[in-house]
Amino acid sequence: MIAISLLLVSVLIIILLTVKYKVHPFLALLCAALFFALFSGMSLDTIVQLVNDGFGITLGKIGIVIVLGVIIGAFLEHSGGAYKLAEVVLRLIGKKNVHAAMGIVGYIVSIPVFADSGFIILNPLNKSLSKRAGLSIVGTATALILGLMITHVLVPPTPGPIAAAGIIGADVGLVMLVGLVIGMLSLVVAVIYCKKMGSKYYIDPNPEVTEEAIQEKMKQAPSAFKSFLPILIPILLIIGKSIMDFNLTEGQEPSGLVKLISFVGSPVIALIIGMLFSFLLPKKWDREMLSTTGWVGKALADASNIILITGAGGIFGTILQNSGIADTLADSLSGANLGIWLPFFLCAAIKTAQGSSTVALITTASIIAPLLITMGFTTEMDKALVVAAIGAGAMVVSHANDSGFWILTQFSGIDVKTGYRVYTLGTLVVGTFAALLVFMASFIF
Repeated sequence: MIAISLLLVSVLIIILLTVKYKVHPFLALLCAALFFALFSGMSLDTIVQLVNDGFGITLGKIGIVIVLGVIIGAFLEHSGGAYKLAEVVLRLIGKKNVHAAMGIVGYIVSIPVFADSGFIILNPLNKSLSKRAGLSIVGTATALILGLMITHVLVPPTPGPIAAAGIIGADVGLVMLVGLVIGMLSLVVAVIYCKKMGSKYYIDPNPEVTEEAIQEKMKQAPSAFKSFLPILIPILLIIGKSIMDFNLTEGQEPSGLVKLISFVGSPVIALIIGMLFSFLLPKKWDREMLSTTGWVGKALADASNIILITGAGGIFGTILQNSGIADTLADSLSGANLGIWLPFFLCAAIKTAQGSSTVALITTASIIAPLLITMGFTTEMDKALVVAAIGAGAMVVSHANDSGFWILTQFSGIDVKTGYRVYTLGTLVVGTFAALLVFMASFIF
């Protein structure tokens, strides 16, 4: 219970420092991480190592992706390409359906693409759509990331759910089918929730840009097809890699083509290719665009803030993961007689405590697997529903120790307080609804 109490105090420290005292989130996260580490009894050498590892490992996974995504976004915005895309999409879906469109796009993209990478790739389109439609970025950005999160935790071949299915011994195809159906129904709730929150909290998607400036950019904007390539190409390459990896049997030697697709489909290489396509967007090319004072320089200055905060979130999450708090929560809940709700509550507790959905999925599956027969979960459908329940728990709840929370708030310009009120609450609402659907399905099948 001491570790759980320390976690709650750590979260309160982050909220207090960032909301009341306006401290930079990097410092707030670092303070909270050190507070938890010191008072949980970690050795000083361990703290130093975890701080370095947390920052380095997190940015090793997502740092370059953030930089490349920001550069692509800068070229899409400054060339007018993002607004040309928005104009075409709005003509097709209508201004009233932006939340649904972003949620659906996120839902589809995150099946093969990691949620964080998907948000970074799609953020320029979301910002321009929201601006042209006159909508708050709060609702549309949250719809996008919730759509991404739903399939990220529920549908293979995303690593978390496919690992959980393997540990539980569930049929991957059935897990995919159950995850898709529960995910679609949960997405409806997510879109309704985001529309309501978007009307309640208004934040301009791009306050520096006026409608007059947009119209001026539109005159020089590239075609919608050309503008879509920097977004579409990376997604298709990453999907191609996921399909190849999924169909590659264990021990099989990959062919040269498979190796090539795996290379170009890795998020970093895919986004480098997307960035090169974004360089084709300006109608009049100027080398100054690539300079420290040009579009790239300004984009990198923006990215540095996001990178620092994401890295600090990684420090907090790594310290929590190595503190044993997940084991404490698992021991507390594993003896409870909760039926299909046990995997949900267990995974939700671990996710909330240490921040990583994938870690929560794998840890929970490892704890639940030996208990399946005792709990009465013996059929293939039972096992698939258990994996879905674990996935629903992996959404609950995203807050300061989750890199996705900081990517959403920093890329969208949403303040921390609003992020907690909208996104953190949203993961609780949607994750719990998904668990409720699993519970209802357990009576039918």
